[in-house]
Amino acid sequence: MGVNEAEVTASGQIPMEPPMETVVVQEHKRAKKKGKREEDLSRYPVTIVRHDLDDAELREKFPEGYTTLPDEVYKKLEVQPATFIVKEHHITVYKGKDGSIVKGTHPKEMLSNSIASPSLIAFIMNAKYTNAVPLYRQEQELERNDIRISRQNMAHWVITAAERYLSLLWDRLKKEITSCSVVHADETPVSVVKDGREGMHKSYMWVYRNGGLQDDHPVVLYDFQLTRKKEAPGKFLDAFTGTLVTDGYQVYHSLKKDAETQFKVAGCWAHARRKFADPAKAMGMEKAKNTVAYEALGLIQYIYRRDNELKDLKSGERKRKSLIRPLVNDFFRWIRELQPQVGRPSETGKALIYCLNQEKYLRVFLENPEIPMDNNATERAIRPFCVGKKNWKLIDTIHGAEASAIIYSIVETCKLNNLNIFYYISHLLTEIPKHMDDTNLDFLEDLLPWSEKLPEECKKRIAEMK
Repeated sequence: MGVNEAEVTASGQIPMEPPMETVVVQEHKRAKKKGKREEDLSRYPVTIVRHDLDDAELREKFPEGYTTLPDEVYKKLEVQPATFIVKEHHITVYKGKDGSIVKGTHPKEMLSNSIASPSLIAFIMNAKYTNAVPLYRQEQELERNDIRISRQNMAHWVITAAERYLSLLWDRLKKEITSCSVVHADETPVSVVKDGREGMHKSYMWVYRNGGLQDDHPVVLYDFQLTRKKEAPGKFLDAFTGTLVTDGYQVYHSLKKDAETQFKVAGCWAHARRKFADPAKAMGMEKAKNTVAYEALGLIQYIYRRDNELKDLKSGERKRKSLIRPLVNDFFRWIRELQPQVGRPSETGKALIYCLNQEKYLRVFLENPEIPMDNNATERAIRPFCVGKKNWKLIDTIHGAEASAIIYSIVETCKLNNLNIFYYISHLLTEIPKHMDDTNLDFLEDLLPWSEKLPEECKKRIAEMK
């Protein structure tokens, strides 16, 4: 019979690295940059408000005369509610003597017979998918501004614009992400009311992110699927030939066994660490000292710390095999020695078995310096969707779920590429409709989040991100 996990003492073979609350070493807190506030405010228009004394007051206070010194200046940031402008388009109609009719040149409408403009739909999308404001609350806020737009109309605009126009960019970004050497994957359940199945069933939002340590063009893609089975990621990754970084979900491993699958699967050390962190936190970190769970956390953190020291080196100069592999070997040797002594039903026992079962995948990061140790990049990418769904609970239709996947993809990719989300979506919905009759999709290259041809208003200033 294995001993209680709280009674298993640490072996002390490898140095431990407290504290245990974080795996990755946090950056040192940087001193606030002088002049940062002035720099932040400089991009906004300035209205000068004068505070003078009138002539009568000046004569009273300075009967013998006065001179004016430099102004004392302070700044306040004012906010104005959303401003709505109606643009009434007048198209001149010409009639020739031969009876022919010609109209003045005008842009192709995004949604015909609708008051919706690119900026209005971008405004709605940004509120819902960036700021997690559901449509019914947007409807209420618009009505307070004497704008009456039903949530049904907003939903129709959002779904139509996403399916008809933004989906073209989603397809182009999919080619980008599946051509990378490293891709992360994760999934989360979502409820769709009308998904063609009787009763309520779980559907899934899958998330993919390119995640090589040297990737210059970060992309996040959401992909809605009815199932959590391997057909869902298999369809998305059919052309992928790199390394897929995931948690221990068996579907990814079963995909790898398919004859047509060409990619490798790398495990996630953060998930392995979490298996030990849960029992350690449950008993309290102070009480957990000298337990197997606590020591495992220290060993994993030490591997992270040493690997982090290599991140600033160029790929060819990184020495994971010589510096990190011995630590990984020691970790799994330690687990194999202790596992028989720890009760299998215990949480620590389960954590040890998990690591042994995942060893093959947890070692893959050693093969390529571009592969991160964990899947945290996708967990960060999927978090906004998880926050958003707490506000709206359910998605009504499959079309709504697919549209949400497209828009979340663009929003999260915007964030990673330091774009202004509202202006970028507005730009996409202005430009893409102009090309719907094109015989190819080359125009999308100028609309990619890293394109130099994007308008300046789409680009956040680099200073804001530092």
